[in-house]
Amino acid sequence: MRFYNSPTTPFGRKVAVLLREIGLKDKVDVVEVSGTPVAPGTMPVDRNPLGKIPLLERDDGKAIYDSRVICRYLDDLTGAGLYGAAPKLWDVLTLEATADGMLDAAVLMVYEARLRPPEIQFPDWLEGQWAKIARALDALETSWIDHLNGPLDMGHIAVGCGLGYLDFRHAARDWRAGHPRLAEWEARFAQRPAMKATAPA
Repeated sequence: MRFYNSPTTPFGRKVAVLLREIGLKDKVDVVEVSGTPVAPGTMPVDRNPLGKIPLLERDDGKAIYDSRVICRYLDDLTGAGLYGAAPKLWDVLTLEATADGMLDAAVLMVYEARLRPPEIQFPDWLEGQWAKIARALDALETSWIDHLNGPLDMGHIAVGCGLGYLDFRHAARDWRAGHPRLAEWEARFAQRPAMKATAPA
């Protein structure tokens, strides 16, 4: 298999962590690409018409994309069980969606600051994106903390990568303030070898 990724994308990090957790790291060739929505660069637009990563090229040559699709495929391929069966499945998928939604907002904030000329940046829109993240953090601190303190599943990986991205790109926002239980969980989870090996530089 071939894995198209960038070392700074949090969505690609989810896949990279999963590959390590389920023992597939050495069975996948990594192709590093880069680009933005306004300049696709080396992004695999011929394999994904959306021009986004991560993208996994299967052994049969077919491409699948979106981190949730790739992670679900790899989990099914290996029988790792990191999604589980219903009814637990719905909790795992919802937690992963919460983390991914937080990441969507965080990435849009980066694009607003980096790609849009300063004179037409929209501060209220930026704060609206952060408000989504803040609500997700509150939910993780209260509604999801017991789940996070349970056995490893894909929701844990998604949340760990999400919080890591907030540290990487939005450290000044200090997501830990007001979220002591989530901060304690993240400090432990970040020590997993797969998380340490994939931390963005």
